[in-house]
Amino acid sequence: GTTITISSNHWMMAWTGLEINTLAIIPLISKSHHPRAIEAATKYFLTQAAASALLLFSSMTNAWFTGQWDITQLTHPTSCLLLTTAVSIKLGLTPFHFWFPEVLQGSSLTIGLLLATLMKFPPTALFILTSPSLSPTLLTAMAIASAALGGWMGLNQTQIRKILAFSSISHLGWMTIILLYNPKLTLLAFYLYCLMTSAIFLTLST
Repeated sequence: GTTITISSNHWMMAWTGLEINTLAIIPLISKSHHPRAIEAATKYFLTQAAASALLLFSSMTNAWFTGQWDITQLTHPTSCLLLTTAVSIKLGLTPFHFWFPEVLQGSSLTIGLLLATLMKFPPTALFILTSPSLSPTLLTAMAIASAALGGWMGLNQTQIRKILAFSSISHLGWMTIILLYNPKLTLLAFYLYCLMTSAIFLTLST
């Protein structure tokens, strides 16, 4: 799913990859049959399905107005706003961050690692591909809010996975703020974030 999304040129293929990803991780989250895990899987499914629908809607709107299905040719303003919203829901950027700590708390550490790193890669890749046409004001506002909220809410937690979730939200804020000016730096920040997160999750898991 990840490979399909990051290597696609067509919006439908990107959407398909995201859907495969979502459907693949749900059994992994709910594997333990614990009520909390089932709840986490349900929350994850609902948010991701909503985000995928928005993404599809944004690309269809763009295709309707411009006749263009290419990912890098996202030019219609409404489509850009819808896409930003959809990808933000998928990533857990600030106005849409509520699902992420809950889902992470409900899943095991290994699955939490997958959710915090691998599952954030396709949406980040879409952000990087479409970065020239996104709204700077909206992205900057969301990024600052994410960085601030991730820090403040993390201070208030006692659960280790929730702290890690808010840390992730904060990191995403920093990645988003540099996205418009240097997408390569966003990618570098993402790799470093994955490295650090993997180290923490694997240590705690052991």
